[in-house]
Amino acid sequence: MKKIKLLLKMIRQIFSIIISFIVNSFIFIYRKINYLFSIPYLIGHRFKYFFKETNDVLREAFIALLICAIGDLFAGIIIGNMTSFLAAFPGLLVIIPGAIGMRGNIFGALGSRLATNLHIGLLSPPKFKRSKILSENILSSLILTMILSIFLAFLAKGICIIFGFESISLVDFTLISLFAGVISSVIMLPLTMLISLKSFENGWDPDNISTPVIAAFGDLFTLPAIILAVILVSFLSSVILKYSVFIFIILIAILSFIYGIKAGGGEMKKILKQSTPVLLVCSFLGVTAGGFLNNSINTLLKNPSLLTLVPLFSGESGNLVSILGARLSSALHSGLISPVLKPEKITIRNFSIIIFLAIIIYPIIGLLAELSSKLLNIPGLGFIPIIGISTIAGILLISVMLLIVFLISSLSYKNGLDPDNIVIPISTSVTDSLSSLTLISISIMILSLLNL
Repeated sequence: MKKIKLLLKMIRQIFSIIISFIVNSFIFIYRKINYLFSIPYLIGHRFKYFFKETNDVLREAFIALLICAIGDLFAGIIIGNMTSFLAAFPGLLVIIPGAIGMRGNIFGALGSRLATNLHIGLLSPPKFKRSKILSENILSSLILTMILSIFLAFLAKGICIIFGFESISLVDFTLISLFAGVISSVIMLPLTMLISLKSFENGWDPDNISTPVIAAFGDLFTLPAIILAVILVSFLSSVILKYSVFIFIILIAILSFIYGIKAGGGEMKKILKQSTPVLLVCSFLGVTAGGFLNNSINTLLKNPSLLTLVPLFSGESGNLVSILGARLSSALHSGLISPVLKPEKITIRNFSIIIFLAIIIYPIIGLLAELSSKLLNIPGLGFIPIIGISTIAGILLISVMLLIVFLISSLSYKNGLDPDNIVIPISTSVTDSLSSLTLISISIMILSLLNL
């Protein structure tokens, strides 16, 4: 009898365990199913919260990117129709990405500094009054333009020699680069000031508007400036005159730089000291991008719509990166985020904004590049291949650049450097270099898969 009771007790325990297991399993399954069914709501709720919280930023940035896309499209159309011009002046393609990037770097950084000064009250609307800080910012940008134009020319010639590219002479490279820099700067300087001021006056955040629009205008005016510079250099038929101008402009640039470092005010000295090493690195990266393009010039000349896509892709990538860089810079200056290597909530929100914009803008620029080719009767790749190239290359590029921009922003601020002088120039130049490599690599891969 005792054994029977013990057996029944064991059976009850086993039965209880089984029942508990079944009940707990049902509860677990119910909760998981309930969670699965709630995912769309949670996603929708989070997206709703995200859009509600970032609506103004997304709207302003997207409008700016669309405006920039139009400017970059014109630049793309110009370079897409420069096939004979590039063939007539070998090696010129090497300097183009660096020249475009330099304009965006110098004046994008100027716009970012003006935006920061507007944010913290050192500059005040309704207009920029003549002041020491404004004058030093303007003069610094002009000095940097001269120095970097000369350095860019020497780098471009060096790349051509190292990789055996046929090219024009060093003197021609230097004169073209400097003349183009001066011509575009005459336009870019007042535009940068006007865009920064008007965006702030109208309640738009200059970080979302000024930097990408300034970069787009830089893309737009640099190519015509280079063409005009080539025409001006061609008028210098005398070898003695050409070498005299060459020596004169180098002396002027060096003396101006020395003045800025030694005799200039504190702000000018700070800008030149912090910006020059960064921009030298940026020029190297820009010329490297030009080297990638020149190395693939046969592929680009056979597919003019791809050549049209190059400024669009590089420009919009740089714009996305510069928006992030400017926003992180202002957040660091304002104390909204700390210079730590772990992304905080506001940083992650900024990442989300850039990713969302990237998913929308890259298919659009692929569409624009092919559409312009169709309208101008330029041989195209087809809408699906070029949209695929633009989107895949763009998402890959931006995924890498988010981390790079964040690290540059945090490390520069942590080490006492002004992110306005560091982040945008370095990040956009890295973007230019990686964008050319990524775009060409993805293009070759997709073209080979499609046998185009």
